Amino acid sequence: MKTLSYRVLLREEPEGGYTVTVPTLPGCITYGDTIPDAVAMAKEAIELYLESLIAHGEEIPTEEATLETTVMVPVYA
Repeated sequence: MKTLSYRVLLREEPEGGYTVTVPTLPGCITYGDTIPDAVAMAKEAIELYLESLIAHGEEIPTEEATLETTVMVPVYA
């Protein structure tokens, strides 16, 4: 068994809680009431996503060749 690492993005929702997405795993989205809850839900969602890929004989995406940066753009409002 090997351990993989995935970035997760947490977005605070206006009605409360956090929506979590996993950029490397399209459609892997979950929600938690608190940040720790959202992170726990993300871990579970990733595990289930990967189990499904394995069951269907599909390749497991990794982030080994992923580069990340932040881009700032001016907004004239």
